[in-house]
Amino acid sequence: MYEKFLEFIKDKQSFCIIQAENPDGDSLGSAIALDYLLEGKDVSLYCPIDIPKYLHYFPDWSRVTTEFDFKADGYIIVDTAAEVLLSKLLDDTAIKNRLYSAPVLVIDHHETEDDIAFPHEAIIETRPAAAEVIFEIAKACKIEISKPAAEAIMQGILSDTLGLTSVATSARTFEVMAELTKLGAVISDLEEARREYMKKSQRIFDYKADLIKRTEFYLDGTLATVLIPWEDIEEFSDEYNPNVLILEELRMVEGVEVAVAIKTYPDGKVTGKIRCFGCDIADKIAGYFGGGGHPYAAGFRTYDTTYEEVVRDLVKIVPELKEANNA
Repeated sequence: MYEKFLEFIKDKQSFCIIQAENPDGDSLGSAIALDYLLEGKDVSLYCPIDIPKYLHYFPDWSRVTTEFDFKADGYIIVDTAAEVLLSKLLDDTAIKNRLYSAPVLVIDHHETEDDIAFPHEAIIETRPAAAEVIFEIAKACKIEISKPAAEAIMQGILSDTLGLTSVATSARTFEVMAELTKLGAVISDLEEARREYMKKSQRIFDYKADLIKRTEFYLDGTLATVLIPWEDIEEFSDEYNPNVLILEELRMVEGVEVAVAIKTYPDGKVTGKIRCFGCDIADKIAGYFGGGGHPYAAGFRTYDTTYEEVVRDLVKIVPELKEANNA
């Protein structure tokens, strides 16, 4: 499987690494790592939105641009194989035409089915992070991993595993982290940089209190939902991701098994970030709404609905999915 990477980069000089419209530490770390692994090639890093400030602890975050490279020989999409997360790209006719006509490689770690319609190759392996898949690609293809590449991979893994504490973290993940350490990445240095950028202003601290107060509980307290309207997204998202602020806080609430942060947008779009604690149905919940992800962390996007309608559906399907999963 990993040899697809060597086949893809062979006879190509320029590449555009693409993140989806919901960049996180894993997608950013994966993109930066590929930039270093493709040493000697011309590489641009693209994301359809600006990299949020809370991810600026990555030393090379500023390499990412919102300007799409139409002249690249090949395009590599990282951390998603879901077309719904590429809608901002595909809504642009010029970008869409380019992706339909140029060589594309997808590298992902989610269990979600690959539903990208345009022609592409894919390396998809269920792992805690896309960055871990990229490490395995580099190792199998005997590509030298420099210290900066090792640091980007390590930071990507740390991001998607919540500092190696998520259920998805495997024995192999710890082995990879040990190998990255031998390559020069120092986890304490990376964590110190992350913590510095993750500090909250008093404004964000107050906003977190608002999110906590607006949280709603259902199903005897096992389901928690919180609304994040467009006004909040506009005001706070660049400084600190509202999903991160509230979802990890809900992990600490006694009895909560499923937490869903729901964002609403002016165009009728509704997105949901799902975290499961003590049950493993996040991917199934997301699948009901047309999304996907891991059993413990997943997401979805839907249109022409409301927060209230999504909550109504959640109250109905969560018990059904839990029962089916335990059968």
